[in-house]
Amino acid sequence: MIRLLADENFNGDILRGLQRRVPAIDAPRVQDLSIRGADDEAVLEWAAAEGRMVLTHDVSTLIDFAWKRVASGRSHSGVAAVSQQAPVGAVVADLMLLVECSADREWADRILFIPF
Repeated sequence: MIRLLADENFNGDILRGLQRRVPAIDAPRVQDLSIRGADDEAVLEWAAAEGRMVLTHDVSTLIDFAWKRVASGRSHSGVAAVSQQAPVGAVVADLMLLVECSADREWADRILFIPF
């Protein structure tokens, strides 16, 4: 099962819905960790070191940092860019599929846009 990291401004309803449907999921929130308030580059660095895919709504800056990170030869554990306009239930269903049917390294250096 993929280990996740919810970005600081990630929708809590989505995260709680995912945790209810997949109780064994390992998905802390940035604000609950030592990296609280960290910039996007630091969040990507921490997630890469911990082998966690980042869940984010920040398609403007975090995605750009992820691409630049790969271009500079540094890896990341994947980014799931989640639309804020998509229905919560649809996003939760897509994230369930992602975490239950993928392996951690499968999404390394990739960016996935949700909903599918």
